[in-house]
Amino acid sequence: MKYSTKLSDAVHLLAFICINPKQNLSSAVIAVSIHTNPSYVRQLMMALRKSGLLSSVQGRAKPELTRRPEQITLLDVYRAVEGNKPLLHLDTNINPDCNVGIHIQYTLREYYGQVQAAAEAEMAKITLEDILQGFYRRAEGEEMIWD
Repeated sequence: MKYSTKLSDAVHLLAFICINPKQNLSSAVIAVSIHTNPSYVRQLMMALRKSGLLSSVQGRAKPELTRRPEQITLLDVYRAVEGNKPLLHLDTNINPDCNVGIHIQYTLREYYGQVQAAAEAEMAKITLEDILQGFYRRAEGEEMIWD
């Protein structure tokens, strides 16, 4: 089973921009930090632009946040890159003739909805600024290596 890393990669991208305000930050440069390819970074940047969290101009390697880090929540970033995709997924490949499987899935759907609501409420409390502060605490005294 493949898990999506779009949220953590998008937060990484936004944090990288904040941490490197004077650097030229092409998608290729950011991709090295995320350990991915520039095309994927451009896809993330497009989603962040469409959601109003990032501004950038093609041909200019200076992406910028449209809001201060304390005004961008983890939920904002999640919605930008994942839309309304749920965190937990039901098994849709069950035997339609098995009433156990059917009723278990309907029951799980209710609980998964509760988990989703609780997770989103917590994500709405965590800002990019919180994440940056955590980064700076952990990286204190370390030399930053960008390549």
